[in-house]
Order: sequence, then structure tokens, then C-alpha cells
Amino acid sequence: YTILSKVHSDRNVYPSAGVLFVHVLEREYFKGEFPPYPKPGEISNDPITFNTNLMGYPDRPGWLRYIQRTPYSDGVLYGSPTVENVGKPTIIEITAYNRRTFETARHNLIINIMSAEDFPLPYQAEFFVRNMNVEEMLASEVLGDFLGAVKNVWQPERLNAINITSALDRGGRVPLPINDMKEGVYVMVGADVPFSSCLREVENPQNQLRCSQEMEPVITCDKKFRTQFQIDWCKISLVDNTKQVSTFQEVIRGEGILPDGGEYKPPSDTLKSRDYYSDFLITLAVPSAIALVLFLILAYIMCCRREGVEKRNMQTPDIQLVHHSAIQKSTKELRDMSKNREIAWPLSTLPVFHPVTGEMVPPLHADSYDNTSMPLMRTQQNLPHQTQIPQQQSAGQY
Repeated sequence: YTILSKVHSDRNVYPSAGVLFVHVLEREYFKGEFPPYPKPGEISNDPITFNTNLMGYPDRPGWLRYIQRTPYSDGVLYGSPTVENVGKPTIIEITAYNRRTFETARHNLIINIMSAEDFPLPYQAEFFVRNMNVEEMLASEVLGDFLGAVKNVWQPERLNAINITSALDRGGRVPLPINDMKEGVYVMVGADVPFSSCLREVENPQNQLRCSQEMEPVITCDKKFRTQFQIDWCKISLVDNTKQVSTFQEVIRGEGILPDGGEYKPPSDTLKSRDYYSDFLITLAVPSAIALVLFLILAYIMCCRREGVEKRNMQTPDIQLVHHSAIQKSTKELRDMSKNREIAWPLSTLPVFHPVTGEMVPPLHADSYDNTSMPLMRTQQNLPHQTQIPQQQSAGQY
């Protein structure tokens, strides 16, 4: 069902149009063309990457894809050749890069596309396998198991793997690196007999309703795949080419030729001068005049329509003016008093003063003296210039 080949220098392969083609680029083959590992006796495991392109072009043909997960895994070329390339040899240049020594090795792969019998197969079904990556599905044993399961539920006389596409190429998202999640693979197969009743169960109204509600449809033949492949039956596509009507017959298309506009006449070399005076008036003069008028109206309202202080005083009651004047005088007096900072501080605010004369007492210690151990308050006996208050005496002494 598919053509598998290994890497050889200038290898010729003969895939069939419309049938899946897989070509493996094995790292073990290219290891022999690079210098040996520096330590004798150790097996070399150099990281090797591949670059593939059509000879004379920077990229591959549109039908051919390439994948290599890591520099320590083999590369795979895969795709489905088209009928347009039948009989035309396609030369693919394969360049291997040794990431340890930075050396390269180049080989050519000559693809001779042959025409397939009874192509294309009229009945085609595309399955979405959720638990596989594209390189895992391209393995010959895995792809053989999948085709065997499809053959059991379809029972065709001829079955071909037409194409394999990663879900990422269909707009899928990269899966999270948890629980060994896979990206998913679309596998298209073709057969020469109509679809089986099991595959037709997807089109039942009950299953369509379950799919619209994001529920698994009930498919009787799902157990044929469940042991190894997880099929998303809501994404299966069944195409019957025998009943399809080409759409180009219904759509009326033009001939693809532009109408004849006559002979081309380029503009003359001598262009007439154009008067931009009217454009100037429209773009600059008119908006400026409107802005000036609006400015004059605003200036008249703000400057010429003010009521004035005299009119305001005439409309205000006398008692309100008296109160306002008194408040202004008091405010002015308080402001004048606050400006005079040279008067003596009140005696009640002095830190230490004489209780009788009110004389300010000099500080008890210099500023540099450590007062951390001094008490917060001192007794009257320790205060200097302390006036002794006469003690009360008995009446017999007077």
C-alpha cells in the first residue's frame, strides 16, 4: 500500500500517483561518511539534521513534506504524488549536517512518479487518529495495522493509503507536554467499493446530534480500532466521487481576458499648469475665517459682558457687605500677626522659667552633653534660681 525506501546515494524510487510515499533518512547510514568519534571504542551518537530541497530550488515540491523531531531521530519524507507530475523525474537534494563537526554530506533522491491503475479510487474516507503523531503513523508496521483495521470494517477489494497529514498542518494546536499527549494525524484511505454500514453510522441523526453536543457517537465498529487507535468519529470525512458533481459546471466564470480598452495612450509630456487658489481658499482661508469669528464672539462674551464690582455691590444687601468686610479685616489682621515672628514667646511655652520673675533659665547642660540618662523631669530642689517658699510656722513664734 505504500512504498518504503532507505537512504542510498543517488537512489531511484518509483512511487505511484495518488498513493502515499514514505522515504526514511536513516542517521546510521550517514554516520559512516563523517569522521570517527574522537574517543576510540565509544559508539558515536552525533546529532545529525537533514535539509531537503528540489534541485535548483530552495524548497521541496508542494506534495512532499519532511519531518524530523530531534537531531537524534531519523528524518522522514512523505507525501502523495499528483497526476500532474507523472513521467517527470523529481530530483531531491538531501544534505546531512553533523552538529558536532559541522561537516555535511549530500545525496540525491530521484523520484520517478508512475501512474496508478484505477486512479483515483472513487470512495475515500479520512480518519482522525488522536493518539498518534505523524512520524509514528508513518512507520510501516503502524500504518499496516491501521489499514488492516480499516479493511476489516470496510471489506474492499483494493485499499490504498492516499495521504497522511499532521493535525498541526490543519490548524491544530500544539499539545501540552503532559500525560504524553499527541498532536493527532489525519489519514486518508481510498477503496473501490462503497462505504460499509459501520462507516455510514456516523451520518445518523442521533450521532450527528451527539457530535454537535461534543459527545462520542455510538459506532459499532469502534472496537476494531480501540485497541491501538483512538478514532475521532465526529471528524471522519466520507467522499463519494461517483456521486459528486463538479462545481465548475454550475458557476459561470469569465474567460479570464480583460476587455480591450484600445491602444494605450500615455499622458503628454507638456502638462497644463493648474490654479490652486480655489483649493487654498477651501482648505485654509475658510476654516481660518470661521475660527476668527468664533474667537471674537468668545472674547466679547468673556470681556464685554461682565457685570462688574459696582453692580454686584448694588445688588447685595448692606448687612451682607458689612459681614464680608469684617471677615476681610479679621483675615488681614491675622495674616499680619502671623508675619511678625520677633515677639517673645509666651511664658507658658518656655521650657524652664522662674516661677516668680518669669526670667528664662539657661540650659542645664551643653548641647553636646549626653542627656540620654537624664530624667525627663527634675525636682524643684535641683532647679537653679529656685525661690524658697517660707514654711508655715506655729502661732507661738509670731
